[in-house]
Amino acid sequence: MSFPRAARPALVRSKYLGSILTAVAVVFLAAQFISCSGNGKLPTTGTGNLAYVTLPNAGSVLRLHIDGLTGSVGVEGSTPGYVGVSPLGIALAPSKKFLYVANQLSDNISTLSIASDGSLSQVTTTVTGGNGPFAAIVDPSGQYLLVTNSGQSNNVSVFSIDSSSGALTAVPGSPFFANDNPSDIMMPAAGNLAYVSNPSVGMVTAFTFDASTGALAQVPGSPYFSGSGASALTTDNSGQFLYVANTSALNPGSNVIGNISAFSIQSNGQLQSLRALGSPFAPSIGSGPSTLVAVPNSQILYATTPGSSFSIWCFQINSLNGQLTVVSGSPFSQTAGGQFALIDTNGSYFFIGSEESNDIAAYSYDPNTGQPTAVLNSPFSTSGQRPGKMVIVP
Repeated sequence: MSFPRAARPALVRSKYLGSILTAVAVVFLAAQFISCSGNGKLPTTGTGNLAYVTLPNAGSVLRLHIDGLTGSVGVEGSTPGYVGVSPLGIALAPSKKFLYVANQLSDNISTLSIASDGSLSQVTTTVTGGNGPFAAIVDPSGQYLLVTNSGQSNNVSVFSIDSSSGALTAVPGSPFFANDNPSDIMMPAAGNLAYVSNPSVGMVTAFTFDASTGALAQVPGSPYFSGSGASALTTDNSGQFLYVANTSALNPGSNVIGNISAFSIQSNGQLQSLRALGSPFAPSIGSGPSTLVAVPNSQILYATTPGSSFSIWCFQINSLNGQLTVVSGSPFSQTAGGQFALIDTNGSYFFIGSEESNDIAAYSYDPNTGQPTAVLNSPFSTSGQRPGKMVIVP
């Protein structure tokens, strides 16, 4: 009878030892991944995300799948070529049931229904009230769609969104004058302000936004000078600072073409240049920044340019005063483009649309240093067509 009594503690010790060894192995493997991945983050598990990209020359929208584990981009299908003439800007309804596509050469917006498998079907089209619709965004409240009209009408259209049907209705006063050639548009997270770039005059138009009516009103002092070719817009994560990519601006004493202007955002929407802190900012080499994106939960700001030489600019944002500092190794000579730059909804990958090679470059990145690392098999083809703008479904 003494044998079973002696054996039981040995078995228990063996069971605990096995559990401890298993836990140690898991921790070791996780540490190995972190050290090898370069960005200090475990991979995102699951099936990934749907994404959509407009194809202006094909008149359609391409459906994509982003692998949450690897960051690879795969083509799943596209709408037939009836979406509109030169679809460009794209925005997702908060319900994730509808997509809105700005058709640049037919002066209207296509409302597309998203099926459970991600496939698209056109519901209706809505005239913008302006010409040359370019960029489209949904305000932070999810109630309104804002579209810049970059043609001769020089205005911004605002529509209320019917959450059940996706239908658009122009708000009273829409479209709103937005100075010459309004292009990119963005709204800080607070949702009471909107900013529009005016590339042809190197300016930024500032608006207050009434979330109860959808009305836009230019703030005193607007528009504000930024720099030649002012195009892409973004804010830091706090929403205190606005950054503008000036694609063709000159930098005195430097051969670099293009720079990034920085402004502090005042409570009434007015912009104050950070010129005293060195704005506009540029690295020592490179040219033509045309996209901007701030990394969530980080102080990293990227700007991209077409090509593969010195094409990804990377800056560290000073969270206290908004000043930009070029990070070590920037600009990075990686494949990039000037169509769009965005971070996926999980904050794991960085995607860039190229107009030169008809594809999307994908990178993982280090949120501390900004160092990008190309995803395996990147860049990914967009079916041989030039990409327009892209949206990722959360």
